[in-house]
Amino acid sequence: MNKLFILLIFLTSFCQNADAQTLQKVDHGSIDRIEAFKSKFIEDTNIDVWLPENYNSKNKYAVLYMHDGQMLFDAQTTWNKQAWEVEEVATRLLVESKVRDFIVIGIWSNGNTRHARYFPQKPFEDLTPAQKDTISKTLQEKGRITTNFQPNSDAYLKFITLELKPLIDQKYSVYKDRKNTFMAGSSMGGLISLYAICEYPEVFGGVACLSTHWPGIFSVEKNPIPDAFLNYLKINLPKPKTHKIYFDNGDQTLDALYPHLQKKVDELMMYKGFSANNWTTKFFPGKDHSEKSWSERLAMPLEFLLKK
Repeated sequence: MNKLFILLIFLTSFCQNADAQTLQKVDHGSIDRIEAFKSKFIEDTNIDVWLPENYNSKNKYAVLYMHDGQMLFDAQTTWNKQAWEVEEVATRLLVESKVRDFIVIGIWSNGNTRHARYFPQKPFEDLTPAQKDTISKTLQEKGRITTNFQPNSDAYLKFITLELKPLIDQKYSVYKDRKNTFMAGSSMGGLISLYAICEYPEVFGGVACLSTHWPGIFSVEKNPIPDAFLNYLKINLPKPKTHKIYFDNGDQTLDALYPHLQKKVDELMMYKGFSANNWTTKFFPGKDHSEKSWSERLAMPLEFLLKK
């Protein structure tokens, strides 16, 4: 079994869902389930809202939107028995007064639509027809799609900003402004988080992009996607004075593809005026592409974004 095939299995597995009817259990705080949220932009999607212990409607909370919501809280409900353990990390930081009060909105993903939902749409549309065909062929060969690839991340972000956020703002006692609205995700979820702050800089004040999947597909050889992302970021990165961006990656399994691409992004961040006050990139040698790895370092982006 060659190394690339192992990586493909890993990423494919990561995309699988938990039982849609299973409520994630937490040891700290509580979860509100919004079952099969109906949207005019995307397919029905489960939403799990984590509220910290002693949540009180008399107080105001920041909001963290997170992707792959089925993988965030309860390892007993996930396909690989791993989870981000968000509630444990968040509760510890709250008890230690290292972050402001916040709630987490976990948006579930679907293995059949996840890649298209999280793939930044505008950079893809800037590719040539031949490049798009090559990407479609690559994804078809790997069994990820059966037709031509077409991202629908613009629709996904409309769902979040025009439908989900207004509901959260109405139902929960939260701040509605950019300074208190954040997004986080890993792998393809890192890509869509970065795309969100570029497309909606007036909505999101900061994003955390863990193990960002810069290749977009499963290989870096003759792959036009990373350059397309960089060209998009050159024009669309938000203003450093008003936004925060966190990146990280390991160097094992799928993360082995990322370090040299992340360095190019880091160079661009510095060129665009980002500094330690509003941007950080961390490298974790020996760490792989898994919920276990992301859970181990989740406190870092949470403190970076939500520091009091």
